[in-house]
Amino acid sequence: MKKFLLASLILALFFVSCGTKRNTTLKNTNGRPNSSASSSSSSSSNKGTSTSGLDYIDRYKGIAIEEMNKYGIPASIKLAQALLESGNGNSYLATRANNHFGIKCGGTWNGKSVNRPDDSNNDCFRVYNDPEQSFRDHSQFLLRKRYENLFTLKKDDYKGWAKGLKAAGYATNPRYPELLIDLIERYNLQQYDRAEAPVEVIARVEKVEEVIEEKEVEEPQVPVEEIKKPVAMLIYEVKATDTMYSIARKYNVTVETIKQLNGLSSDAVTVGQLLVVSK
Repeated sequence: MKKFLLASLILALFFVSCGTKRNTTLKNTNGRPNSSASSSSSSSSNKGTSTSGLDYIDRYKGIAIEEMNKYGIPASIKLAQALLESGNGNSYLATRANNHFGIKCGGTWNGKSVNRPDDSNNDCFRVYNDPEQSFRDHSQFLLRKRYENLFTLKKDDYKGWAKGLKAAGYATNPRYPELLIDLIERYNLQQYDRAEAPVEVIARVEKVEEVIEEKEVEEPQVPVEEIKKPVAMLIYEVKATDTMYSIARKYNVTVETIKQLNGLSSDAVTVGQLLVVSK
């Protein structure tokens, strides 16, 4: 009965949407463009992109698409989160631990780890064999009851996912959805998302439900917060009189830090642009 109701709901939503569109120490431990989005193109041209950001996307878009097709997490969402968490792949965890999403050890991790200051001076973070393993583990991290409702969204609904992640407690910053959407549209990441037929949606959601139920039985009861602290980055909205230098002074950081956090190669800013100024 549950699957029948789910199937009916997804089919109804699909047809409604169709109608709308027409109109530091390592150790072992246990424990192409979317022509329909003219506003996105405008956002991209106005806010600027980073060469390092584009290179990062080109390298990891394949694994993001692969994971999207398995579980329904939009490739655009995964890439945007990775850009933020890893500073375009330049963070310590990304370069030394292949950890592109800042995921902590938690009670379910049996692989290598590295200790870094975060909530405490010696927090434990996961170490992966390669970045692709980190991207896969990010999917597994989201396959929990806390995020279950997100997987009923279509895998090209990046705005729904951005808002849903915040609602489910992934991030503490109230502007987190806007930041993800800003990144996605600046880099046109939505071009990597793929629509699904109703039958595909039903099959995928049922598969995800089974995985989540199995994980609940197999994994120890570890609060999500103990595995990865919710993202609490400080986000600033650019005003008419701002410059990159004035913003850096305001938050006592360097211009280069702001550029790296936001994947920018230029000092230019535009009114209304959202910038990560601290993490």
